[in-house]
Amino acid sequence: MGQFEFAAPTLFGLEGIAGDELRRLDIPNVRVENGRVLFSGDETTLARANLFLRTAERVLIVLADFPAKTFEELFQGVYQTNLEDYIPKNGVFPVKGHCLNSQLMSVPDCQAIVKKAASKRLGEKYHMSWLPEDGEKYQLQFSIMNDRVQLYLDTSGAGLHKRGYRAVGNDAPLRETLAAAMIQLTRYRGREFLWDPFCGSGTIPIEAALIAKNRAPGLNRRFAAEKFQWMDEKTWQFVRSEAFDKEFHGHYRILGSDNDPKCISLAMANARKAGMAGFIEFRDGDATKMSLPTDSGILICNPPYGQRMMEQRSAQGLYAALGRHLKFADGWKKYIITSEPEFEHYFGRRADKKRKLYNGMIKCDYYMYTDIRRKEEKR
Repeated sequence: MGQFEFAAPTLFGLEGIAGDELRRLDIPNVRVENGRVLFSGDETTLARANLFLRTAERVLIVLADFPAKTFEELFQGVYQTNLEDYIPKNGVFPVKGHCLNSQLMSVPDCQAIVKKAASKRLGEKYHMSWLPEDGEKYQLQFSIMNDRVQLYLDTSGAGLHKRGYRAVGNDAPLRETLAAAMIQLTRYRGREFLWDPFCGSGTIPIEAALIAKNRAPGLNRRFAAEKFQWMDEKTWQFVRSEAFDKEFHGHYRILGSDNDPKCISLAMANARKAGMAGFIEFRDGDATKMSLPTDSGILICNPPYGQRMMEQRSAQGLYAALGRHLKFADGWKKYIITSEPEFEHYFGRRADKKRKLYNGMIKCDYYMYTDIRRKEEKR
């Protein structure tokens, strides 16, 4: 079908990381914006982005971009879009979307208008007074922000964070896309020892193993675009073969530990499902008491926050105990995400860097302790 314009939405704070991923895939015209990354490409690009992106939430084709302050303008903008190039006459095309800071703020009303305009356009192009919608699904999405509409076709289906290895999680699961971003911010490439002392359902160790092996995170799942009438199955076969060819075959030292045996059992099951069990060791252990597994490495974790798994005071006490336990772990780089604004106070050290990230709807800081030994010497 030629060239497309794509949009890959991300969690806030991950846009630049997703943009770098796309550039490493040699995908052209990458532009990073708030909450998303835009890029260009063909059907192979579509398949490659879905299969390889670790930190984006989904891959959307941009169908139209136009201003609209009234329902009539919204209707006409959708009606003038070449939807027949993407949706066959029997295609199912549900509509969903969101509105922000615009004259049009009723999502249900906007959904109805977009559906009505799309139905009229497709009905006229296919010379049908009634569309059966009994074929494959072509999910339409719209975004109305500051009185500007963007209309999309979703190519991913289930969000890209759903890798296929985690059917169930623990009480506070970390989204896979965020875990992958946290790991990439450490510059981990599989050479150092990596330890998650609050591993829960195993997301961070599993994502670390996937990164170390350079395994495409979408390799074990399917995507909505694989059923699109105009997508060639050979494109997906080619990209999956390419993914296998890019994998590394080494020995990696990755440890996940948790003081809840049920979490360890769940993490081990998830690692097996991801095909990463052979690269990760899981242990029962209290993060504030267990011995360091080696003299040096990368510690990365998502400890309990006061607002979700523990009362705030208990969480603060945990941070203080962790800080005391790791006080002389000078060979370890430490990366810790939490929503606690006074984390550095309780942990006992100021971070070398910190970065704002969102764990779902929870605003967090990612505290990076990257040069502990030098900082201790200065003191």
